[in-house]
Amino acid sequence: MKRFYSWLAIIGGLLFIAFVVRECRNSGAATYQTATVTRGPITQAVTATGTLNPVVNVQVGSQVSGNISKLFADFNSQVKAGQVVAQIDPALFQATVTQTEGDLANAQAALELAKVNATRTEQLFKQKISSQQDLDQAMANLHQAEANVKIKQGALDKAKADLDHCTITSPIDGVVISRSVDVGQTVAASLQAPVIFQIANDLTKMQIDSNVAEADVGVVQVGQDVDFTVDAFPTQTFHGKVVQVRNAPITVQNVVTYDTTRRCVTGLLMQVRHPRRTQLARVDRDLRAR
Repeated sequence: MKRFYSWLAIIGGLLFIAFVVRECRNSGAATYQTATVTRGPITQAVTATGTLNPVVNVQVGSQVSGNISKLFADFNSQVKAGQVVAQIDPALFQATVTQTEGDLANAQAALELAKVNATRTEQLFKQKISSQQDLDQAMANLHQAEANVKIKQGALDKAKADLDHCTITSPIDGVVISRSVDVGQTVAASLQAPVIFQIANDLTKMQIDSNVAEADVGVVQVGQDVDFTVDAFPTQTFHGKVVQVRNAPITVQNVVTYDTTRRCVTGLLMQVRHPRRTQLARVDRDLRAR
């Protein structure tokens, strides 16, 4: 009888152990993955928002005041250096040139007369017919006439330069990204030349201008890689490098930031379509494990 109970206890124990093992397997016991320890880079990311701009962006303005009579370029126009992009009505400036040409001719005639009078007075002085005072006056009139010719010549040169400035040309090869005036609009060049166009030199090379917080600027260095995205293509990541960290801080609402420039040289279509969209940039700094 004792042997029967012993076997019964052994069988019950085995059944209990089998039940526990099955429950442990069904409960999804944690598994562990192992890997070999190696040395590698530890990345510290600095995030900042900025604006994607052309590397070379030229503002084309007018050096004279007047009415815009013609426009030869518009948004997205491809232009060459020296190409005419706008025309200011030249009528008033042409009239000024004509007037100053007449003034110069009058001054040159007065100079010729002063030369004749000076020569005659000098001869009379040598013959002791004219006095020293008459000779001095004749020479003074001659010098005054010569100076007046230079003044009128300068006025004519300025008038011609103003007339030339009525024809506005592009200083660089590029693409028009902004136009600020329409035909018939009057521009006034008083203290500052009014901007008519903004022309970007090469939209295949862009730069991001962004402000990095004072706490992070210490880890940003020229030459570091930058990853950034744009709103137009949120699923794509583009790449560039830090080309400049400016020393002058910018304080906005008691927050100190530093302006950094990151250049992208990948020639992307999105840069042409969205040249001024806000970007999200990431600067990676490699920290090597010791």
